[in-house]
Amino acid sequence: MPDPAPRSLILGCGALARELLEIVKRNGWTHVDVDCLPASLHNYPDRIPPAVDARLAEVAGDYDRILIGYADCGTVGALDDVALRYGAEMLPGAHCYEFYATGDVFAELHDDEPGTFYLTDYLVRHFDRIVMHGLGLDRHPELRNAYFGNYRRLMYLAQTKDESLVAKAKAAAEKLDLVLDIRHVGMGELEPAVVELAMPRRR
Repeated sequence: MPDPAPRSLILGCGALARELLEIVKRNGWTHVDVDCLPASLHNYPDRIPPAVDARLAEVAGDYDRILIGYADCGTVGALDDVALRYGAEMLPGAHCYEFYATGDVFAELHDDEPGTFYLTDYLVRHFDRIVMHGLGLDRHPELRNAYFGNYRRLMYLAQTKDESLVAKAKAAAEKLDLVLDIRHVGMGELEPAVVELAMPRRR
C-alpha cells in the first residue's frame, strides 16, 4: 500500500504560479504548498540561486519533499547545487520553454528556426511590461534591431486556449516585426514533474 502523502513544497518561479496552483487545485491536493519567488527574477538568472537558497533555508525543514519550480533557467548549474544541498528536485530541461514544449519538440523547433523568440502564457500577458518596457522599446523603438535583428519568428507556446492571449501574441509579433507561430503545448512536462512529487511512493 502507498505511504502517506508526503508534505510537499513547490518553490517556483512567479511566471509559473498560475499553472502550479491550477495543477494543485484540480488534483485536490491538500498536502502540497506552492510558494513562488518574484517573476522579475526571470530577467536576472544570477539572482535565482541565492533567492531559492535563502527561501529554502527558512522553510525546508517543514517539508518531506521539495520541488524547485525552475529548470536551469540560465543559472549555469548553480541552481542544481542549491537543489543538491536541500535534497530537492528540479524541473526538467534548460528553461520553461523546453519543459512546456517537451525536450524533443523544443529541439525540433530550435533546429527548424534558431532565430526564434519564445513566449508563454505568462509572457504574453505581460509582454508590454516585460519586453517593451523592460527593454526600453516603448521609449526607444530604434533598439528593436539591436535586440531582435537576428530573430525571424515569435513562437507562442500556449498553455491555454485563450483567444484574448492569441490577440496579444499577434500584437506582440507585430511590435517586434516577427512571424508568429502558435503551438498549444499545455503543461508539457510541468504537470508530470509536479505529480511525481505529490504522489505517495509505493512500498
